[in-house]
Amino acid sequence: MTQRTRNLLLLAPAGTWFLVMLIVPLSVVLIFSFGERAPAGGVVPAFTFEQYANLPARWAAFRNTLFLAPVGTIAALLIAYPLAYYLAVKVDPKWKMLLLVLVIVPFWTSILIRSYAWIFLLGGRGIPALLGWIGFEDIRLINTPFSVLVGIIYGYLPLMVFPLFVSLDRLDKRLLEASSDLGAKPWRTFAQITLPLSVPGIATGCMLVFILLMGEFLIPALLGGGKVFFVGNALVDLFLQSRNWAYGSAVAVTLVVVMLITVTIYMRLISRLGAHREDVSLM
Repeated sequence: MTQRTRNLLLLAPAGTWFLVMLIVPLSVVLIFSFGERAPAGGVVPAFTFEQYANLPARWAAFRNTLFLAPVGTIAALLIAYPLAYYLAVKVDPKWKMLLLVLVIVPFWTSILIRSYAWIFLLGGRGIPALLGWIGFEDIRLINTPFSVLVGIIYGYLPLMVFPLFVSLDRLDKRLLEASSDLGAKPWRTFAQITLPLSVPGIATGCMLVFILLMGEFLIPALLGGGKVFFVGNALVDLFLQSRNWAYGSAVAVTLVVVMLITVTIYMRLISRLGAHREDVSLM
């Protein structure tokens, strides 16, 4: 048996799973997107671009998704990085596991329950009532982009922490000590050593959170109250309520294309940043 044959046999299970669970469903959705809505719902085979021509009707969903998903990703990164840095660099090793478990604890509870908790906190009897008591009247937090942003940061923060922690935990602490011994200030050590070496964790965390946020629908549905909705909410409406599978497929295909373009641009930027870092290190 040749090496190529062995490689093909090893890749066959994963390749078959990838084909059946991803390529085939996406192909079906792509075919449906060129069809028409059946009178009783569903799809009628056809070849028309009418569904794509109607995409501007769902522009609000795309606008909210393309704005809040990147903003939520960046906000999660800014909050998660100091936490991950503290856990990886500053905490005594014997406490790391316990603190990491505490980061995981929110995942032990359903996102539905956690979202309902935020509904209470951001509702009229929660934080707005407290703000009204100290003099800030008529402040509305629930069913706003802010409430959705809070929900997605809270829900996806642990997914950002772990890649950053792994990247920072593998950092050679001797490099930090050497930088300090050579007289570098803490901020300079962070900018020239810690941050560049943690780029893989940043890239992984941002990619993971961003891709999941692009398909999010539960948090906008609960904390947005039907006023702030994502493309995921539009897809639920089109497939399950309106039963307009052709139009829903066109929206889904467009979302996938937007994600592929965004991820490709992002990965190119990360690659250039890595190349630039290597060039600097050789100087």
